[in-house]
Amino acid sequence: MKNSVYFLAIILVFIISCNTSKSNFPTTEKSVAAQGDTVRIANDELEYEVIIIDPGFNMWLNSRAFQRGYHSQAFLAAKNQLYVMEWNSRVLQPQRYDPNLYEMTINYDPTINYGYEVNYLIYNYMIYFQNTYNQILFGFVPIR
Repeated sequence: MKNSVYFLAIILVFIISCNTSKSNFPTTEKSVAAQGDTVRIANDELEYEVIIIDPGFNMWLNSRAFQRGYHSQAFLAAKNQLYVMEWNSRVLQPQRYDPNLYEMTINYDPTINYGYEVNYLIYNYMIYFQNTYNQILFGFVPIR
């Protein structure tokens, strides 16, 4: 439960630091680093940073997630949009859904090209989150 607080705080950093006024985004990431249970994606040109801190996620990502390139960026972005819409809906219903899991909304704009790596990590965190915390955000959840 505490881990979701960290994830939500990281998403807030992503929301605040995302520069949505740019219309032409390059698809390559400048820096990707992973340490222990922390996964960080940063691109200074695009002024965004995503940090996922959740015990076990990095190990799960390296051992159970599909490899990069398995899904297309369009597939990942479409799934992320659905997952984020449901996530945000649950944040607004704390009496129905555990507020320790869904603490703050995620600002994910489907019109912005965040690049493959960002979409890959968000998608896989959503799969990890659903399997770890026994949640179903949208449709079929791959069990890994």
